[in-house]
Amino acid sequence: MKAWFRMDLWKRVMIGLVLGTLIGLCFRYGLSEEGASQAASYFKPFGDLFLNLIRMLVVPLIFLTLVSGVLAMGDPKKLGSLGGRAIGIYMVTTFVAVTIGLIIGTILQPGAGFDVGAVSQDQIEATRAQLESGGAMETVGVFEQIMRTVLAIVPTNIVEAMVNGDVLPIIFFAIMFGIGILLAGEAGKPIADVFNSGAEAILKLTLIVMEVAPFGVLALMAWVMAEYGLDVVVALGMMTLSVYLACVLHILITHGTLLKVVARLPLLPFFRGVTDAQMVAYSTSSSSATLPVTISVAENNLGVSKPVASSVLPLGATINMDGTALYQGLIALFAAQALGIDVHIGMYFTVAIMATLVSIGTAGIPSVSLFLATTTLSVIGATPDQMLLILAPLFAFDRLLDMMRTLTNITGDLAVSTVVAKWEGEFDERVYMAEDNTTADIDRTMLK
Repeated sequence: MKAWFRMDLWKRVMIGLVLGTLIGLCFRYGLSEEGASQAASYFKPFGDLFLNLIRMLVVPLIFLTLVSGVLAMGDPKKLGSLGGRAIGIYMVTTFVAVTIGLIIGTILQPGAGFDVGAVSQDQIEATRAQLESGGAMETVGVFEQIMRTVLAIVPTNIVEAMVNGDVLPIIFFAIMFGIGILLAGEAGKPIADVFNSGAEAILKLTLIVMEVAPFGVLALMAWVMAEYGLDVVVALGMMTLSVYLACVLHILITHGTLLKVVARLPLLPFFRGVTDAQMVAYSTSSSSATLPVTISVAENNLGVSKPVASSVLPLGATINMDGTALYQGLIALFAAQALGIDVHIGMYFTVAIMATLVSIGTAGIPSVSLFLATTTLSVIGATPDQMLLILAPLFAFDRLLDMMRTLTNITGDLAVSTVVAKWEGEFDERVYMAEDNTTADIDRTMLK
C-alpha cells in the first residue's frame, strides 16, 4: 500500500486507465451482450461518484481561488494586463486549432468513405431528441453568437449562476468582488483573510479527492469500453484518427511553439509536469471537472504563481476550447465530404471563424461539441435532416473523441498560464525545471 501512494499520481491514473480499458473489453467481448450491459451498469455508478466528487469542487474552487488570486495581485491594473494577455493568446491558439483541424480534414478526408445510408432511423430519432432537449437545433449567425457570449458574462443572479455551474458569470463576479475588497482597503482585510483561508482549505480538499482518481478512472474506462467496445471506432476509424492526429499536432506545434519560442522554456519539463492533469482530463472528458488538478499542477509542477493560476486557468477552462474548436472544423469537413457538398475557400474561412466563436464560453462538460456542431454545419449549408445523418453515428462513440479533445483543452490552458506567468514575472523556474516536479510528491507534503 505504501508503494502505491509513493507512486506519482499520473502513473497511478494510467494504471487505472489501462486496467479499466482491459476490464471493459473483457466484459464487452467475453460475455453475452446482456452480461456486458450489466457489467457496464456496475462500473458506471462508481465513475459517476468520482465525477460528482470533483464537480463538487469546481464552483467553490473557482470562486475562492479567483478572489484570493485577485487579492494577491494587490493592483487591479495588473489583473487587467494579465487577463488581456491570457485572452489574446487563447483566441490565437483556438483559431490555430481550427485551422489544423481543417488541414487534417482536407488531407485525410475522413468523411469520404462514410455511408450516410447506413445510419438507422432509431439513431436519427435518438439524436434528434438529444439535440432538441439541449436546444441545439437552433442555428445562429456570427454577430448573434458574439452577443450571446458577451451577455453571458455578466450574471443577473450570481447565486443562480453558482447553482447552475455557469463558469463565466462566476469568474466575472469573483474578479469584481476581489477588486471591491482591494478598494475597501483596511475595511476589506477581514473578508480578505476569510477568502485566503478558504482558498487554502479548498485546495487541501482537492488533494484529498485526487487520491481516489485512479479508481474513478478505472470505473469510467471500464464502463466506456463495456458500453461501446471497439466496433464503432473501427466503423469511423478515419474520423478517430483525424481527431487524435490533429490534437497531437496542435499540442506539439502550437503549445510547443508558445513555450519554446515565446516563453523560451524547454518542453520536456512542461510535458512531464502536466501529465497528471492530462490523465484526469482524458478519463473525465471535462475541463471543469479537471480544473482542481489543473490548478494544482500549474502551481506545484510548473512554477506558476497562485494569482496567475487561480485567474488564468478558470478562464481557460471556459473560453479556451482548442479541442472543441478543432473538432468543429473536422465535423464540418466530415459532413461536407460525406454529403458531397463542395467547400470553397470562403467557406473554410467562415467555418474557422464560426468554430472559434461557438467554442468560447461553452460548458466544460462531456460531448458539448456535438451540441455546438449544428451551428457549424449550417455554415456549409447542411439541412437539419442532413445534420442528423452526420451527428447520429458520432453520438454513439463521441466519448472516446471527447477524451482527446479535453486533454488538448487543458494542455492549452496550462501552456498559456505558464507563458503569461513568465511574462508577468510570476513564474518560478526552479520548480519548472525540477526533475521530481510531480504533483504526487508535493501533494503528500502539503497534506501533512
